[in-house]
Amino acid sequence: MLADRSVAADELNGTATLVDEAGEREPTVSTFDVTDTAAVQAAFDRAEPADLLFNNAGIQGAFANTVDAPLDDIRRVLEVNVLGLLTVLQAFATALSPTGRPGAVVNTASMAGVSGATNMIGYSASKAAVIGLTKSAAKDLSPTGIRVNAVSPGFIGPGAMWSNQVAEQARIPSPYFSDDEADVAAQMIGQIPLRRYGSLDEVATTVRFLLSDDASYLTGVNIEISGGAA
Repeated sequence: MLADRSVAADELNGTATLVDEAGEREPTVSTFDVTDTAAVQAAFDRAEPADLLFNNAGIQGAFANTVDAPLDDIRRVLEVNVLGLLTVLQAFATALSPTGRPGAVVNTASMAGVSGATNMIGYSASKAAVIGLTKSAAKDLSPTGIRVNAVSPGFIGPGAMWSNQVAEQARIPSPYFSDDEADVAAQMIGQIPLRRYGSLDEVATTVRFLLSDDASYLTGVNIEISGGAA
């Protein structure tokens, strides 16, 4: 099942076509907001119990210094990134557990949740919560045969998240970044030992590994996809 909010229906259908062309099972496309518990449950009720879950919904939220961070925005970030992720995980595990089949979950955390990110207090807090949630759920669900792991991407690009982060860090006064976007991009790359940002494919490859039988003895693990950045 491919799922996103209704505003992404066209993109979901495009992805479904790619999956179909790759010779995989014909996917089901479902649209819902992860913060709508009833909608999440209804989507899982309509589908056969899944064995694998990539729990990837999330938002960055506003960029601001801690003292200026808007609390309403932080509440929304936590609602989507933590409670929304947990809602999907609960629906998945509730459907799969009675079948007796093993399963695997990968939650998307972030290096912002590992080390904290400048001007991203809400996002950093939410992703740290995802890491803790992952470790707790791994223990709770291990008797059912469901493994739960997480990935923490660092700087990934090119794309909207990279461009937005560069622009926002340049906009907000900070002792850590320049006010010039080109300089900020160079400063961010300079924090990475491999001296480049990662790719979406490199994240996807790690997720695929954690969902596969090759990772059958891994649960409660958070893999940092960061090019060596801590």
